[in-house]
Amino acid sequence: MNKQALVGMLASRLGVSKAKAGEAVDALFSPGGIIAGELKRGGRVQITGFGNFEVRKRAARQGLHPGTGKAISIKASSAPTFRPSKALKEVLNRKR
Repeated sequence: MNKQALVGMLASRLGVSKAKAGEAVDALFSPGGIIAGELKRGGRVQITGFGNFEVRKRAARQGLHPGTGKAISIKASSAPTFRPSKALKEVLNRKR
């Protein structure tokens, strides 16, 4: 599913226009949206029954350049992660 399909499904489920549904999706998921903003401040976003969005720190480390095989330094970084809730895992693993 892509963003356009998500907007269309949200619009039909809520009975609103696609423009309004698009604004809601952008407010949550865009790089300047609510979730990204909270993660940038160092917080986490917990959506009960769905999962948690949080930031994990990656330490600086040594790696290998794939083309030359030479050692390179990889800088420390932060990466967004998602941990699904138990309820979401159960829905996905339920026998049909």
